Amino acid sequence: MAYALLGFFLVLVIAQMVVVWKAAPDWRWYQITPVVLTMILAVVFIYPTAGALKSRQAWHKVKEDLETRVEQVRAEQMELLYGDPNDPLATDGVQPMSQKLAKLGVEAGRRWRGLRMTQANLDGEASITLTAPADAIADGLAPDADDADAEQAPPRRLIPEDMVVYGFGERPQPGVDIPMPVFYLGEFRVTSSTANQVSLTPTGPLMRAQAQAINGRQATSWSLYELLPLDSHVPFIAEGSVGDENSLFGRMNEQRIRALLGNSVSPATLQAYLEDGRRSKPDDPPLTRWVKIQFTQNHSIVVDSPDKRDALSGGFFDGSGRAVDSRLQQGNGGEVKFKREDELVLKEEAANALLDEGVARLVNTYYQRPLNDYRFVLRRIRLRIAELRQRQTELNFEQEILQRAVDATVSMLTSNQTEKLKLEQDLAQTEIERIALEKYNATISADLKAAKQKLISLYRSNQSLENELEQIHGAITGRPSALTAAN
Repeated sequence: MAYALLGFFLVLVIAQMVVVWKAAPDWRWYQITPVVLTMILAVVFIYPTAGALKSRQAWHKVKEDLETRVEQVRAEQMELLYGDPNDPLATDGVQPMSQKLAKLGVEAGRRWRGLRMTQANLDGEASITLTAPADAIADGLAPDADDADAEQAPPRRLIPEDMVVYGFGERPQPGVDIPMPVFYLGEFRVTSSTANQVSLTPTGPLMRAQAQAINGRQATSWSLYELLPLDSHVPFIAEGSVGDENSLFGRMNEQRIRALLGNSVSPATLQAYLEDGRRSKPDDPPLTRWVKIQFTQNHSIVVDSPDKRDALSGGFFDGSGRAVDSRLQQGNGGEVKFKREDELVLKEEAANALLDEGVARLVNTYYQRPLNDYRFVLRRIRLRIAELRQRQTELNFEQEILQRAVDATVSMLTSNQTEKLKLEQDLAQTEIERIALEKYNATISADLKAAKQKLISLYRSNQSLENELEQIHGAITGRPSALTAAN
């Protein structure tokens, strides 16, 4: 190709020379000279021009490759930020995960992890000392010694004093780089705090298992939370499962539920976790009935409360269910607007109110496990344990009295058994005597009967003799009278 181009240029130069030679008689020097110079310059600069074109072609290819790579990087960046909308099995992007992380941070509050227990004394005035690891100090928990303003600034504290925190014992978990909380150790108040150490006292009597875990040094690694974790439906949903008309949340991860709950809950509670999100049944309790509705027209609902306070002052919501914590409030008038055909899942009472207004239609009803408010659950458990302990004391006292009664009864039965043996012996002797008396009574009765018959016979004989005597007496008495009358 290069030789063909060179030959073409050679032929072109010869042709131009012939043309100049033929036109020389009619041209002047100042006409011939520019044409010759132009031809020479065209031949000279054809190679730099070709090199420039070749370089431009290479750079243009580089530009196209870079533009293609930029588009790929932008697509990868969008996928990393927001996930792949075309792949339902793809993981969430950075933005949704950041939003979830921020939501979890709002729910969890401040937390201090990886604290090491250096001292524990639960006798008398209970006190527990925890120390932060060195890497936590390096992250800014302690003031910088080289900072000139550090000496004038107030000493930094690991946790603010007088704060109520909730302690959890940590243990390594498979597939997780950091220890995870696995055991609740109780509610504590911070009595003193430095940059790398904190002292705690329990706010109430600890349960036996908690005291054993602390005294037995089983919980050497601690996590402290400003707020107790909130209950949720999401952690128990199987990975990749999505909701449908028969299940609001999707398939529950039975293996995870049984691994987390196991035998620590009743079968009814375990069944409630396994059936979470299913279609509702007629016999479901009212508090578990949730309704999916579809709006038939545009509608707005006020979700922000006029009261402004933080969650620690009385919860996240007011009595009507509107948000009082600024971190949860909607803003912009405090209204959530819904468009026609938008779907929403509400409690049965709220859904019925919207259905009665005629702004929505019923889609389906579902069973949802009531979520636990662990602040009240733990307090209720503590009160229940205290009540059971009091009841146990009463039952122990009653059992002691009952045991004394049983011992007295056993002693009485033992003594009565001896008396019973004696009475049985007396009964046998009495039976012998009774038989002898019956025989003797029969003999006496026979003799009495014979004597009675004899007496009757004698009585009759006496009566007969008495009659005879009366007759004789009468006869004797009548004879003197007769003699007297004869004289």
